[in-house]
Parts: sequence; structure tokens; C-alpha cells
Amino acid sequence: MSKPSHKSSAKKGRAVQAPQRSNGRLRVAAIIEAAEAVIAEKGYEATTMAEIATRSRTKIGSLYRFFPNKESLADTIVGRARNDLDAVFDQFDAKVSALSMRALTDDLLSLLLEPVFNRPAVMKLLDAGPNWSAKREEFRGAVLRHLAKTLRIYSPDLRKEAAANIALVILLNIKAASTHQGLSPSALSEFRNMVRLYIENRLQSSISAKKSAPS
Repeated sequence: MSKPSHKSSAKKGRAVQAPQRSNGRLRVAAIIEAAEAVIAEKGYEATTMAEIATRSRTKIGSLYRFFPNKESLADTIVGRARNDLDAVFDQFDAKVSALSMRALTDDLLSLLLEPVFNRPAVMKLLDAGPNWSAKREEFRGAVLRHLAKTLRIYSPDLRKEAAANIALVILLNIKAASTHQGLSPSALSEFRNMVRLYIENRLQSSISAKKSAPS
């Protein structure tokens, strides 16, 4: 069994320190930006507080004053993404019923790939792991719930279990694509086509099953 990071574990119980002054807020913004960059490049487990301090040009003592451990930084990153997630999906769900199936799949992929998940660090933090924090678990659950809800708004006859399974497959595919930074336009187009065909097939199957069911 590997030993936890000595500083991260020693200060695990202390809450994140919110800066009161403008220079402190700028410093925290720089730390979060650096943390996202390192996590996007190396993944959460390989990221160290020392590297984040170096990348953000912050003294290690100041870093720990604002963020007691690496997990608190991860929670801050996913917390911001969580707020974006709710707002974007709420806006999308308000218009989803009026979309064609092709428009639904195209717009849903754009929603996932651009305004919410265009930050690779967020997707890295959704990688499965035995020591997820409650906030990271909740964020992943919220992504899946939002996806399943959107699918059932569009196709009310879609069973809850089926919607949940489709949502999971979509998320896994989005995560897989996010690991390949700098996808060429042609490769990204192929990826969109693959996920689009999957969603359309599953929704069409639901509609066909409804039509063939005895009245």
C-alpha cells in the first residue's frame, strides 16, 4: 500500500481558504489555472502540489495556505464545472423537444465537447479512482443524470435504465476523446459521427419498440 503525500494528508481536514484581497484572488486564480494545466497534462495522480506551485509561481507555503491539499484543488475545479453544467443543461433542455433527432445529437455533442468539457482537467478528474472525494463523485453523477434526463425529455418513452446506460456510454466516449488532445478536424468529425449514430440508433430503437408494443 503506497503512502499518501505527507503534506496533502497532514492538512486534509482544513477547508479551502478564500482570499479576502484582490491580490489574493489573483493568486488563487493563477493556482487554479496552473492546477488545471498540470492535471490536463499528467492526470490527477501524477500531479503534485510542488509542480502546481512552480507553474503558478507561488511559494509552496502560500499554496498550502489557500489549498490544504491536492484534493481541495480538484474539488474547486469540479465545483466550478458543476455550476456551468447545471446552467448549460437547463438552457438546453428548455428547447430539446423541438429539435430533430439529428439536431439533438449534434447539439448535445457540441454541448459536451465545447462549453462544459472543453477543459481537459475536468475530464481527467472524472477518471475512475478508489479515493474520489464526495464532490467528484457527485459531479460525475450529475453529468450522468443530466444526460439521462435530456434523453428522456426528448424521448419520454425511453426507460430510465436505458437512458442511464446510454448516458454512461456517451460520457465514456467523451472521456476517451478528451485523452487525445489536439484531435485533427477529420478525426473529431469521425468521433462525432460515431457517437451520433449510437445515440440515434438507441433512440430510434426506443421509438420502434413503443410503436410495436400492443395497445
